[in-house]
Amino acid sequence: MNAAKTSEKFDINLMNDPQAKREVDRAQANRDELKERIAQAIPHDGTIEPLKGLHFNRSSSPSECLHSVSIPAFCAIAQGNKEVLLGSDRYQYDPMHYLLATVELPIISQILEASKGQPYLSLRLDLDPTLVGSVMAEAGYPSRSRADVKAIDVSPLNANLLDAVVRLVRLLDSPAEAHVLAPLIKREIIYRLLMGEQGNRLRHIAVLGGYTYHIARAVERLRKDFNEPIKIESIAREMGMSVSGFHHHFKSVTAMSPLQFQKQLRLQEARRLMLGESLDASSAAYRVGYDDASHFNREYKRLFGAPPMRDVERLREAARETASSI
Repeated sequence: MNAAKTSEKFDINLMNDPQAKREVDRAQANRDELKERIAQAIPHDGTIEPLKGLHFNRSSSPSECLHSVSIPAFCAIAQGNKEVLLGSDRYQYDPMHYLLATVELPIISQILEASKGQPYLSLRLDLDPTLVGSVMAEAGYPSRSRADVKAIDVSPLNANLLDAVVRLVRLLDSPAEAHVLAPLIKREIIYRLLMGEQGNRLRHIAVLGGYTYHIARAVERLRKDFNEPIKIESIAREMGMSVSGFHHHFKSVTAMSPLQFQKQLRLQEARRLMLGESLDASSAAYRVGYDDASHFNREYKRLFGAPPMRDVERLREAARETASSI
C-alpha cells in the first residue's frame, strides 16, 4: 500500500473514531505549544537550564559530529531532528520520538535538520537514579531482570508522555508553582517512561539487579581509571563474571568493547585538554595514558577526522565564528 492510500485510510479511521481524532489533535497542539515555548525561552543559539535538571537547546544550522559522554536523561525534540551514534549503532529521533539514555557512555551526536527560519529546538530532562528508584518502588515495577538492554534507544513519544512534558515546560511561567509542581510532574514523566516500551531500559538508571548492575559498575570503574592500562581479567573477576561473559554483557549494554570504550574516553579527554588547557598533542597523549605519540595521532585522526592540533584549531575557529555572529 502506498503512502497516499495509507494516509487516506488513516484519515477515514479518524473520521470514524472521534476519540482517536481528539487524541491526534491534542498531541499536535502539544507539539506546537512545546515548540513555541522553547523558542521563546531560548531566542538565540545555545543551551540554557531554565529549571533544575531541565535543559533547552537551540541551533540555527545543522551541526558537525559532536563527541561527548551521555548522561542518564530523557531527550525530546520540538523541531528538527538529530542522530546519535553509540559504537556502531545509530539512533535518529524527531518531534514524534524521544531518546532515553541510561548509562554514561561516549557518544557521537549530530543535528541533521535546522535553519534560521526553523531552528532545531530540543529539551533534555536529567534523570536522578534515586528518584527513578523511588518511582519504580511506588509503582510496584519489578526491579530485577537478567536481560541485557542497550543503554540508549528511541521510541514513539505518546500523547500522555508529551502532555506531561508540556505541563513541565509551562511551569517556566510560574516559578512559585514550579517549586511545588515540577517534582510531581518529573515523577509522572518517569512513571510514564516506566510504563512504556523503554521501562526495562529505565531500570539501568536505578542500577538494580541483573547483569546491568555489574556493567554499570564496570563503566564507572573504566571512566574513573581511563588513563590506566585496562585489566579485563581483574575487572571481570571483581564483577563475578568470566572474561567472555563480561565482554558479552558489556557490549550488549554499551554497544562497544571495554577497550573501545576506554579508547573513546581517552581521546575525548585528550581533546578537552588541548582545547581547554592548551596542551600540545604529546602532553595530552601522555596525560590520558598513551606512551606512543604516533599511535595516539593515528587513533585521534581515526575518531575525529583530523590530526590533533589541526582538529583543535578547527574547533577554535568555529567557536570564534560563532562568537562573532552573536
